[in-house]
Amino acid sequence: MKRIYFILACILLMQAASVRADDYETLHMEKIQNPMLWADVPDPDVIRVGDTYYLVSTTMHLMPGAPIMASKDLKNWETVGYIFDRLTDSPKYDLQNGTVYGRGQWATSLKYHNGKFYALLAPNEQGAMGDTYIFTAEKAEGPWTIVSRMRHFHDCSLFFDDDNRVYVIYGTGEMMELKPDLSDVIEGTHRQIFQREEDEKGILEGSRMIKHNGKYYLLMISHVYAPGKHRREVCYRADDIHGPYEKQVILESEFGGFSYEAQGTIVDTPDGDWYGIIFQDRGGVGRVLTVMPCRWINGWPMLGDENGKVPETVRPLIAGQRNCHIVKSDDFSASKLGLHWQWNHNPVSEAWSLNERPGYLRLKTNRIVSNLYLAPNTLTQRMEGPACSGSITIDIANMKDGDCAGLAAFNSDTGALVIKKKGKKLFLEMVEMSVALTDKDKEVTDYKEKVVECISLNPQLSILNSQLFLRIDADFHPVEGKRGRDVANFYYSLDGREWTQVGTTDYHLSFDWRRFFMGTKFGIFCYATKKTGGYVDIDAFDYKR
Repeated sequence: MKRIYFILACILLMQAASVRADDYETLHMEKIQNPMLWADVPDPDVIRVGDTYYLVSTTMHLMPGAPIMASKDLKNWETVGYIFDRLTDSPKYDLQNGTVYGRGQWATSLKYHNGKFYALLAPNEQGAMGDTYIFTAEKAEGPWTIVSRMRHFHDCSLFFDDDNRVYVIYGTGEMMELKPDLSDVIEGTHRQIFQREEDEKGILEGSRMIKHNGKYYLLMISHVYAPGKHRREVCYRADDIHGPYEKQVILESEFGGFSYEAQGTIVDTPDGDWYGIIFQDRGGVGRVLTVMPCRWINGWPMLGDENGKVPETVRPLIAGQRNCHIVKSDDFSASKLGLHWQWNHNPVSEAWSLNERPGYLRLKTNRIVSNLYLAPNTLTQRMEGPACSGSITIDIANMKDGDCAGLAAFNSDTGALVIKKKGKKLFLEMVEMSVALTDKDKEVTDYKEKVVECISLNPQLSILNSQLFLRIDADFHPVEGKRGRDVANFYYSLDGREWTQVGTTDYHLSFDWRRFFMGTKFGIFCYATKKTGGYVDIDAFDYKR
């Protein structure tokens, strides 16, 4: 009998150990793994309203613009709205008489004041195209309405003080007060609230102003070009918003085999803890977001772990939240386009549809262009690290002579799978593309295209079977030398099961701040080079991270 009891006790202990191990694994899996968002989500501003965190990021030439993302736990984020659908100050936003690649909406400031959301942004442009916009909304999801437009402020922070006076802090330590109704600045209120120090020969930008325990804190990125010093996040602190300000370096840390990171903000929890959310340049995938503890030490918001470094993992704020993501698969069965999609420049509304063939996204040609960079209605989603895969199912039965359609790893240097209609024949090409742009107007001055491999589709497809599957796999795993692998590989299939690699092996994905200033995107496209009227139907976009 004792032997039986001993065996039962052992079994119970083993079960208990197993449960504890499972619980540990569950808790371990719930941790936030840095990068918090391993995708192109630069220039963040983050606020908390109740138990929900809202984040806004830069998306420049993509429309709708200024995405609002929401999270309960700082781990699971999803896009819940956009501040504007399109910008209309110039035909360049429509890919005519120039482009806005690398321009458009930058570094939006997000605030919540007296029961309303406010956003301030300024496109990186000259003249009226660079006006600063102030928007407001009852809910972060929108709709957002324009309150005012005024002169350009670079990388600015909107700030509501406790006495209801309102300020905009911008550039390298400049500030102006706004009128109470936010309609414009109050003339004569310009101030230089601090002077750059001798060791800071690079720019100071990315202003984010908060108030904590009666003090004013201005967070900024500092580029220091001196031996032993790196890109870093600094904080200027004062008892009065007008100064005088004192400075402290609050983060100077490389992370994950990549460069030093900076620019972002800090945000509190309902329980009084604080976190920093800072971005890091990571090559072809773009500028990614990291989350880290913020510890108040001697009145300074010091970022990172106990050693001042960006940690690999951070505990989530709360457990049990549903998994959600900012990049998603789509079967195009909804009546509206999902918020995870953005168009390259303003879309042509009449040239795409979700209802002409229910369950499909129809992309119709409507303008004759010479290359992808001038083509309207390229639909995009971010790529994500450390690796991801995106594929489309495309019906090409209604393409016309000269039409080009397919799937791209879209950037200023692009690798793409392009289906081309030449006369009555169809071809699949793996193409390497590159664009040159003027600095001022971002006008396309040169386009280079290299066809790496061409496959005739006519023997393989028929009128009754006009469906093709295209796939791009991307790999951003870190390698030695403070960079990622940053490569893509391209595949096609006739049945969605057996895949054949085509074209370049390990096509290099690049990041060029002088042109797109953006991480690589999946791009679904259809454009005409000879005559309009053709179209393709996309049955699904399948995504795996």
